[in-house]
Amino acid sequence: MKRDLDGIRNRLLQVLALYAPGGDSTRVLLHRLRGVQIGEGSWIGFDTMIEPAYPRRVVIGKRVAISIRVLILAHFAHQGRDRETSDGRLAERVSVRIEDDVFIGPSAVIMPNVTIGAGAVVTAGSVVTRSVAPLTMVQGNPAKPIARCGIPLGLDTPIKEFYRRLTPIEADPE
Repeated sequence: MKRDLDGIRNRLLQVLALYAPGGDSTRVLLHRLRGVQIGEGSWIGFDTMIEPAYPRRVVIGKRVAISIRVLILAHFAHQGRDRETSDGRLAERVSVRIEDDVFIGPSAVIMPNVTIGAGAVVTAGSVVTRSVAPLTMVQGNPAKPIARCGIPLGLDTPIKEFYRRLTPIEADPE
């Protein structure tokens, strides 16, 4: 019975967080109440879904900017390593870790078992299936490194300064 009530509470908070105002206040607070660890100064965009079933498996660092309509998944049902514990719950291990000063563009998808390194940038619409190195920009489906960032793309970073310090990564000839 308690598990059912916890599940209902979690889902209610998730729905409220999707559409509540306040990307740096109300939405962050609602996700924290669900169990997502979120560092200070982070911002969560409108209609962003953060792991609906197991929010404690997601850790978000400080000064992270998550754009609108991002999807962060921290588990797959029936995944061998996600076996339930004796009380019927998945192990509470962290599956998605987003380190400090990360920028995630609109409609990006972050898959389970991924770490996004400090200062990394995930471009709009990208699907992150593997961990991302710090200060690296990734793009595509699946997301691949396209540039090295000289500075993090923070909410207060002048965009011209960010672009000036961006260094393209040469694509491997195939």
